[in-house]
Amino acid sequence: MITSVVKDNSDNTENFTGIHPVKFVLWLLIVASVMLFAAFTSAYIVRRGEGNWLIFDLPSMFIFTTIAIGVGSVFMQMAYQAAKKDELENLKKYLFVTLFAGLFFAAGQFIGWTQLVANNIHLVGNPSESFVYIISGLHLVHMFAAIIFVVVIIFKTYNLTIHRKNLLPINLCTTLWHFLGAMWMYLYFFLLLNR
Repeated sequence: MITSVVKDNSDNTENFTGIHPVKFVLWLLIVASVMLFAAFTSAYIVRRGEGNWLIFDLPSMFIFTTIAIGVGSVFMQMAYQAAKKDELENLKKYLFVTLFAGLFFAAGQFIGWTQLVANNIHLVGNPSESFVYIISGLHLVHMFAAIIFVVVIIFKTYNLTIHRKNLLPINLCTTLWHFLGAMWMYLYFFLLLNR
């Protein structure tokens, strides 16, 4: 337990929206990302309806990356709860599991793409092939940001700056992680069901 007295600067600073300004910016970025992925999935459906569409199986590795991102989301939430209780050792453990899940997800996406290439599915080819690479690749770029954010939170944890009176950084990281987990689940099932 952290016993030192610290200044409370967690979530109390609000602007005209009623939420912390940094949270507001994160939510704006999330809305922009939702619009971006909605545009790509809409374009996918429109282009598929035009014909000349190759049907192929998604890489089996995508199943494991989907599980990994879900596990990471669970442990990120557990880390947030541990921070609220000042359970520093649990917080560290949960953050490292989350980081490992994120790294597994990233590596798994690359393995999935190699599985696609092995099945003669390429980035440049039929539009259905290109969409899978672009959609999964764009999500992976977002995921790299979340992985870096988790690393930052781990450093802050070791510097004792994440605790029940300073939850804003881990709150933001948790929100981002949950969003990316939910977005990948949507994208994976969208691609699976709309081949």
